[in-house]
Amino acid sequence: MRVLKRFPLSARIGMVILALFVIVALAAPLISPHEPNDQDLKRRLEGPSWENLLGRDEFGRDTLSRLIYGARVSLTVGALVVSISLVIGVSLGALVGYCGGWRDEAAMRVVDIVLAFPGILLAIGMMAVLGQSLFNVVLALCICGWAPYARLARGEALSIRTRGYVLAAESLGASTFRIVGRHILPNIISPILVRATLGMAGVIVAESALSFLGLGIQPPTASWGSMLNGGRIYLLVAPHLVFIPGVTIMLVVLSLNFFGDGLRDVLDPRRGEYV
Repeated sequence: MRVLKRFPLSARIGMVILALFVIVALAAPLISPHEPNDQDLKRRLEGPSWENLLGRDEFGRDTLSRLIYGARVSLTVGALVVSISLVIGVSLGALVGYCGGWRDEAAMRVVDIVLAFPGILLAIGMMAVLGQSLFNVVLALCICGWAPYARLARGEALSIRTRGYVLAAESLGASTFRIVGRHILPNIISPILVRATLGMAGVIVAESALSFLGLGIQPPTASWGSMLNGGRIYLLVAPHLVFIPGVTIMLVVLSLNFFGDGLRDVLDPRRGEYV
């Protein structure tokens, strides 16, 4: 509770909203009112009712059930992509930032090449080559996502490698990997955690965009992006098919941004009002 009090109100609201979505995703089989893929074509495009609180889609499937199961896809992709990108990018960036020399130059040129391409366009190209599946979505977004973490970790490592405790470890004969693991990584983790929180919001939007374009999660698997894609044709007839998943994506992304901003305020020692 003492730690939570240090977060601004907006960050606490974001944490609550995000926690609710995580609970809903984990408990989807228990709380879903219907099977997400059960069809009833006679009731297609029905509006909200007591039986179907958020209406039915173009195939007569319960929108609320598909929204609940879609949370599993979006949050799973976000967590996996951020975790893998963070491990690869931070490990590489911290190592080359400490070592310097040609390794640093070579690694940063590769980072520059990756960052030179718009992330979503690179992901679309990868999905067109790899094919549509959950694994390929994660792989494509990881190929695009590790570079910002590498650049951030490298910059932080450059500012730390001349600190006294790093020089002391070098004088005692500590290996490069020990210095990076024990003295550099623990001291650069704060800005990286903030970047990861904000990055997860971007991953969720990217996954939804890929599914919306038909290059991500394939039907009949429930996905917020594919729900938007299916409902756009019926925007004037059944606007709830577009409005509901759109608002859901907005709430998740907004909660992650709020939490990321609050985490930055708490972990940044220069922001004395929260420390």
